[in-house]
Amino acid sequence: MLASGGLAVCALWWSDTSAASLQTPGAALTATGRVAGLVGAYLVLVQLLLLARLPWLERAVGLDRLAAWHRGLGTNVVLVLSTHVVLVVSGLALTEQDTPWSAFWEILTTYPDTLLAFVGMVGFLVVAISSARAARARLSYETWYWLHVLTYVAVGVAFFHQISAGADFVLNPAARVVWIGLYAAVAGCVVWWRLALPARHWFRHALTVDRVVRETPDTVSVWLRGHRLDELDARPGQFFLWRFVTVGHLWSAHPYSLSAPVRAHRLRITVKDAGDHSGGLAHLRRGVPVFAEGPFGHFTADARHHRAVLLVAGGSGIGPVRALAEQLLGEGDDVVLLYRASTWADVALRAEIDAMVDDGLRVRYLVGRRTELRADPLGPRSLRRWVPDLVARDVFICGPSGMTETVLASLRRLDVPRHHIHTEEFSLR
Repeated sequence: MLASGGLAVCALWWSDTSAASLQTPGAALTATGRVAGLVGAYLVLVQLLLLARLPWLERAVGLDRLAAWHRGLGTNVVLVLSTHVVLVVSGLALTEQDTPWSAFWEILTTYPDTLLAFVGMVGFLVVAISSARAARARLSYETWYWLHVLTYVAVGVAFFHQISAGADFVLNPAARVVWIGLYAAVAGCVVWWRLALPARHWFRHALTVDRVVRETPDTVSVWLRGHRLDELDARPGQFFLWRFVTVGHLWSAHPYSLSAPVRAHRLRITVKDAGDHSGGLAHLRRGVPVFAEGPFGHFTADARHHRAVLLVAGGSGIGPVRALAEQLLGEGDDVVLLYRASTWADVALRAEIDAMVDDGLRVRYLVGRRTELRADPLGPRSLRRWVPDLVARDVFICGPSGMTETVLASLRRLDVPRHHIHTEEFSLR
């Protein structure tokens, strides 16, 4: 589908490009710059749709994979748009036998709406730089989030020069109408599913903070109360993007998983302190309104192939795993839980987990640092010892990235089929 759209954009360029217009080097560069601009603008719209929260797309692919595609495509989009600028400027410089700087200044000051396009290009570059791995490690989630909001501003201001200065639209009214309609459709999807629908859900479900419970020194459970919450059709293992309407939380949405099955009037998330936002959840007050986008994710019982399941949890990953364990036990599955923690003080929800032992849960707490244990409790030998029938089970893993990578490597060495292994990345950056 992505390739088909790109070919359609190239066909639009080709239909408005005569062979005579490609006979000089300058004209050829300018024409190539035009197609780069069209493809770049099309890919920007694809970028927006990937994270527009389209229900059918999220159900088919998963928000974690859509976010990965969005990140992977982002750098290429900026490269294509930069190529568009360089080629158009170079083409004009060759045609007029002038310097690139003079050609750039002429385009900026005489072509309609190109100053707005320049502002948009600067916005795209800022977003691209903030998306680099080194920059992401240094930026807070909130700073990164608001820099990415610049994308919408950049798309908006850059749009006008496409219509007023783009030869493919100035000379082709039908193409102009289709292009405007395409932008309007994407804008409508973003506004409806990312803004209007969460607001509509709040008015229907009136979700608010009920209470905050300290589970460990750095982990809290936030209970939320609302109306008809079962209508959300949220399953254990899924997550929402939460926006708490209070100082320090309103202006960014964060992904947190459900840590208990949904009740008619109550939801719960369990979060480990990993920064300003997650740490601030401990100070939420009763009655704070909550906007929730979702549910999202495929880390659910529907993904399993067997009625025998191994759950591996660490850190805040115990939240979705604990919720999933309750559902699986309720459906009669054979469930083993391995809970990895550095110290006993880091073990959250232990009373609830121990209570599920009476329902058939087999749990092993893998507590201690590797230097103390003198072995990796999640290495191949350990996994084979804890769960001898591992190959015959579905494996659900949720926890810190280092733990997840260790378990995945162990499972590969033990020849567990890839389609029996289930993980999900909840970070959007």
